[in-house]
Amino acid sequence: YDEMNVIDFLFFISKLHNIPKYKITSRVLDMIRLCGLDNDKHKQIGELSKGFRQRVGIAQALIHDPEVVILDEPTTGLHFEDIRILMDVLQKLVDRGNTVIIIEHNLDVIKLADWLIDMGPEGGRGGGQLLFAGTPEEMVKQQKGYTYKFLAPLLKKSGKPE
Repeated sequence: YDEMNVIDFLFFISKLHNIPKYKITSRVLDMIRLCGLDNDKHKQIGELSKGFRQRVGIAQALIHDPEVVILDEPTTGLHFEDIRILMDVLQKLVDRGNTVIIIEHNLDVIKLADWLIDMGPEGGRGGGQLLFAGTPEEMVKQQKGYTYKFLAPLLKKSGKPE
């Protein structure tokens, strides 16, 4: 869909999700605002940076207002500012009552989580095993799992209690 512009693409996706015609325009414009695509809505997707394409993908995933959103490594290849914007968008979803599940290795993203599940250094490869489930602060305090070793200095630096 690289040759479609952002707004036309989101209208197309809305129709695929059978969103009622009377809701499509407002839903598309809501997603454009939510994902910070206002200035780029008429650009072709193929002309956008990876960060902006990631935002279009988020808008696409949210267009039908799902209760649960699952993202696998959404920050891979993004610049710091794009990661910050993506995290702002995801926080808005959480604030609206959506459940957001992120599979991530970026500790700057992990430290923002409400809840962590640590599957160890092998992750899901071969099934993995549950090493810890809880808040980042509990993980560091209990020194459980694998991630706490890397997370503790970040939480200390950010002023979050351990």
